Amino acid sequence: MFPSVYRGVSSKIRTINNGNVISTYFRNLSLTLQKMGVDIKVVKPGDGVTFPKKGNKVVCHYTLTLEDGKEIDSSRTREQPFEFNIGNGEVIKGWDEGLERMSVGERATLRISPDMGYGARGIPGAIPGNATLIFDVELIKIK
Repeated sequence: MFPSVYRGVSSKIRTINNGNVISTYFRNLSLTLQKMGVDIKVVKPGDGVTFPKKGNKVVCHYTLTLEDGKEIDSSRTREQPFEFNIGNGEVIKGWDEGLERMSVGERATLRISPDMGYGARGIPGAIPGNATLIFDVELIKIK
């Protein structure tokens, strides 16, 4: 499966037959692995029965921070809940996925990986590229 090994990597690296990994190479890499997707930590349980579905309009409060604790945005500060339709691409993918897993009244921390957030580009001047987003979200109601 790996017909050749790049010359610049190392002479110690050997390709293992039958397409297995290049074991020495991977052992020597120093990578920071990041879980992909959305992790949810429940802060306050909701009703446990009323979950939004694709197309439902949800009303929620949120505060967005970065991993370093820097606050980026908050509907609570504006004293105006945020509304959007689930699954219609109105928000980042992590919100659609995260809110679908919350019930009405629930407050949770959503940890959203870059692939489900703003990706490698980020939002210039506000959110750096490849940022993990931390949302404190409360699902107030489904309209």
